[in-house]
Amino acid sequence: MSNIHKIFRNKTGTTIFFGMRLLPKAKREALYTLIAWTRHLEEVVESPLNDEEKKQIMDGWRREFDNIFDKKVPATDIGRRIYKNCLRFKLPKKEFLNMLDSISENVYNPLQAPTMKKLTGYCRGVGGMAGSLSLRVFGCQDEEMIKELSSSIGTALQITNILRNVKEDANNNRLYIPQELLTKAGIKSTDPKTVLVDKNLAVARQELAKIAADNYKKAYELVAILDKTTSQPLRLLLDIYKRYFDIMNNRGWEIISPKPEISKFRKLQILLKILLTS
Repeated sequence: MSNIHKIFRNKTGTTIFFGMRLLPKAKREALYTLIAWTRHLEEVVESPLNDEEKKQIMDGWRREFDNIFDKKVPATDIGRRIYKNCLRFKLPKKEFLNMLDSISENVYNPLQAPTMKKLTGYCRGVGGMAGSLSLRVFGCQDEEMIKELSSSIGTALQITNILRNVKEDANNNRLYIPQELLTKAGIKSTDPKTVLVDKNLAVARQELAKIAADNYKKAYELVAILDKTTSQPLRLLLDIYKRYFDIMNNRGWEIISPKPEISKFRKLQILLKILLTS
């Protein structure tokens, strides 16, 4: 499992890694496994493989989940770890497939100015790790809570990533800001590199930020209802991402680089505050 730990730590950062160490071992290992699987999918999308090769890998994962949930021997190491570490938490197959489908969209047809409806579905799918799957691992059993909280956390965190990575995404021929907000800002083009230098980009980013802010507010309200054991890791994730969001909001949405960063010391302060006040 040491390689899984390394993947989780590299993806999430040292503070979140150690924050998750507060979880019981079974929950911790399940979470590490889920993050490793997500990281693997992201690496496939960003790899130099051609689209057909990437499609074959994604289709292979659909067959792998058939194996996992039919209680057959999984073909991959991560698949075997999902079987061993995750199924005890009754994680639904549909959520794995929903996330797989959402990430796969960037293989076949990179998003460029999607509709608001499509962006919402994308955020729910890709943000599902911070939502439905992780909530079940953390211990939440209320299906309505899982549905509402996974949606608000997934949307808030994913939009924060979109706002942080707007320049990087444009250079990779992607544009996640929805058509409706571009039109509202007076931006006619949907070409990522053209939108990147449009004088009205800040207006579109600000409108997208309002959606994130609403979802942060709802997420914090819902997390406050949860018990301490379930809420602490969610608070850590929310507080760190909200800090990225606040940095961008305070400096102005016309500034797209450098990407906001948070020092290790500041992250440790956030972790200690949660531990002392929860």
